[in-house]
Amino acid sequence: MAVGKHEIEQALHAEKQEISAGRLKEDNPLDVSEEFRIFCEACRRGDLKACQEKITEGVNINARDRFDYTPLILASLCGHYEVVQLLLESGALCERDTFQGERCLYNALNDRIRNLLLLYDYSKSTDPLQPLAAHVTSLLTREHPKTSDIALVTADHTFHLHKFVLSSRSPYFAKKLAAAPGTTSWKLSNSVPTQSFEVAIRYLYLGEVAADLGEGEEEQAVLTGIDKLSRQLEIDRLFESILEGGDRRLSRQRRTEEVNRGRDQLERWFIDNLLSHRVCVETAIADNVRWDRDNSIFADVLLRADEDVSQEEEGEGGQSGSLTPSTTQRTDGSSNGIPVGPLALPSRSPSRSRKPRKSVLFPVHRAMLLRSEFFLTMFSSSFKEAQDTPHLQIIPIDCSPEVLEVVLTFLYTEKADFSLDIAIDVLFAADLLFIEKLKQKAAMIVSTLGNGAASIVESENPRGETDLEEVLDIYDVVRAGWVTRVHRLEEFGARYIAYRLERYIDQEEFAELVRESAGRIKERQETDTVELIDDIRYYLSDRFRLRFEDAGLDEMMDEDADAALKASLSPSLSNDNNANPLTPHPDGGIDVHFSSTPPPQTSTGGSITDHSTDVDQLLAAGAVRTLDGEVAGDEFAQDAINYQILLGKIDKLLDILRLDA
Repeated sequence: MAVGKHEIEQALHAEKQEISAGRLKEDNPLDVSEEFRIFCEACRRGDLKACQEKITEGVNINARDRFDYTPLILASLCGHYEVVQLLLESGALCERDTFQGERCLYNALNDRIRNLLLLYDYSKSTDPLQPLAAHVTSLLTREHPKTSDIALVTADHTFHLHKFVLSSRSPYFAKKLAAAPGTTSWKLSNSVPTQSFEVAIRYLYLGEVAADLGEGEEEQAVLTGIDKLSRQLEIDRLFESILEGGDRRLSRQRRTEEVNRGRDQLERWFIDNLLSHRVCVETAIADNVRWDRDNSIFADVLLRADEDVSQEEEGEGGQSGSLTPSTTQRTDGSSNGIPVGPLALPSRSPSRSRKPRKSVLFPVHRAMLLRSEFFLTMFSSSFKEAQDTPHLQIIPIDCSPEVLEVVLTFLYTEKADFSLDIAIDVLFAADLLFIEKLKQKAAMIVSTLGNGAASIVESENPRGETDLEEVLDIYDVVRAGWVTRVHRLEEFGARYIAYRLERYIDQEEFAELVRESAGRIKERQETDTVELIDDIRYYLSDRFRLRFEDAGLDEMMDEDADAALKASLSPSLSNDNNANPLTPHPDGGIDVHFSSTPPPQTSTGGSITDHSTDVDQLLAAGAVRTLDGEVAGDEFAQDAINYQILLGKIDKLLDILRLDA
């Protein structure tokens, strides 16, 4: 156990004192809303799909219910490892020196969950924006590739900075640069110490500002300069951050708040200035767009995404070669003041015009694209995309405009909220661009919203509005896991199929998938296993095991059981003294007598009795049919027979495919 009851009570008392004194905020506020109640119930049940849907809707993942439980405590207490993992990946708090954090560790159902909780220390669980902040801060010292576009000069130092960062973080710089967007250098006042400028700039670039400011008069001069700059640049919280005490948790809280605030400012600037200026043109003329390097949003590259190819449709009087920006095009050849150049191309007869394919151009900054290894390599090389040209370079990206917008939103804001129907496309785009975190986010959305471990009944009657089969092909999901090397998706696909194997086992597409899985092993020998089949067998046994263990019928999981097991579980009419196979219990239940011999036909007056009526009686009394149409006495017998049937079908498929696995 992590701590005892006394330590938890002490932690609670100390935390409450800090909160009541106004020094700490409430990390786990009370939430009695219906949405949060549904979220907590999903965590208690282990419903991954419902949890992901509520997180996407914006529920407070760290709130507590009226019983003082947080979602993370409920999931760990009930032993739902995958839900705990989802919550931690989504930013759930589990700090060892807090009441709720220690309580979560103390109540974890098993060591596997407890060890997972311990892996997510402060840097992982409470600061999910750290990668974004670290990248923005690194721009201050990155010399290659060069991305700065303005120099701030003091008496003894020159700061190479980025206009879009200054504009998004400081209202003062936003106004000055809007009035003179072409500015490339700025002389700073000699009355303010250079160290004060260093602190202010580091603050604007989301860096930590608790630095050594010197001693005595030197420290006082630096603090005075910081105070002056914070008022001039309209960044009042800078001075408050400098004066923050040495309390570790309070300092961490302030740091988290500042990074969140900076991310929100970057997000607003991204939406208001970059997304609002994206341009939609016909694909045939997309490369003819000319965007001046000196522009009011300081973009230095254009990313192009083409719409998916669709069946050609007859146009309704449109003209080929027309420019269709997302915002109103001005008569001077610019869009919202952004020069994009003339695009006068000959048109053809409206009656012969077909609906043209479209492309979308996104104006962006190389400084933020460097978060992708793909772009970092491109801009650090001698490729033409890294060269300076009078007009912005256009770089095509192999994805749809919708997917590229998701990618750019993640690079600028660390946010990755997208629907299940484009999750696979986002996965491939993230894999192409080497954005590992976005790749894992896409895989998580597929594997949680897809609800792979739901029973076949639950999958056919989903609680949420999103169902995997409505928007994705499970075969595509498995193949995507192979191609992108995301083991999480491979496991999810195998689990999803195993829990619905009766639906897929006889499909030709499934056989082809098994063949592909076998072919993925280079120089495969006859004795090699087929990874997909191994995983499906594992999850198939997992699907039935819990039900059998609870009923004390562990022997039904013996994969070597012969066909006699199936026969012994098939109900038949006993001819011993014309005994009724259905024996009522005093409590209203029904016993079904089983026989390993086929049901005899009885004759009366020379006629053969039809047993269809007897089967109908069995079904009416609670018996159920198995996958091969036989009658089983109850669901336990049905599951045992179905388990053997499905295993037999797997073996038969492997024989047909001539695969020894």
